[in-house]
Amino acid sequence: MNNIILDKTIKVALIGEYNPAFKPHIATDNAISHSAKQLGINVESVWVSTEIIKEKIFDTYHGVWIAPGSPYKNLNKTLWVIRYARENHLPCLGTCGGFQHIIIEYARNVLGFQDAQHAEYDPYASNLFISQLDCSLVGQAMKLKFTPESKVANIYKSLTAVEQYYCNFALNPDYIPLIKSSELRVTGGDSKGEVRVIELPDHPFFVGTLFVPQVGSTDTKPHPLVTAFLQNIYQLK
Repeated sequence: MNNIILDKTIKVALIGEYNPAFKPHIATDNAISHSAKQLGINVESVWVSTEIIKEKIFDTYHGVWIAPGSPYKNLNKTLWVIRYARENHLPCLGTCGGFQHIIIEYARNVLGFQDAQHAEYDPYASNLFISQLDCSLVGQAMKLKFTPESKVANIYKSLTAVEQYYCNFALNPDYIPLIKSSELRVTGGDSKGEVRVIELPDHPFFVGTLFVPQVGSTDTKPHPLVTAFLQNIYQLK
């Protein structure tokens, strides 16, 4: 990707409970730095705990990254941020826990399951859209297949990729047909057909990945998904 080299600063809110000992959080900061350097733009990224989210957050930030590391301190505020970004066409990237909460928000506010829940918060909920995996994916790298002409396939310029995971939860298989029948497109999966990428095609940038792309970013090879996210924010600012 060619450098943009522009003099405008974009501000990104990293939604989550920052933990300096958690590798994906360190990788998130580094990946933003890598991609900003490649694009030639200034990026101010700030970690925002879910318990201090304010309604005026979008007066300050031009895009949001729902970061790994759930459960979050305030589920409802997290879902509010995702909903606002979705409804107002503001760039939103969700990785790992972010992917999971994008699904919960969509299930509650679009599909009509107001009691849609995540197993980390209530493992006995009647509509458990996010359930615990039988086998943890923490530390695993797996091959993915992308839907042709999807946003993620165009970003990767490929229909396949290998990405790393740090999760113990995923979309409950019982709800996969429902999600696939909605406007929230499933555009990436693993070799077993499990859902690993979701996106809204009519949104400037609304993408969720169960994997953590940021851990694969380097200074010499920024991750294309992070770069596309930041570039989209810049172009919309």
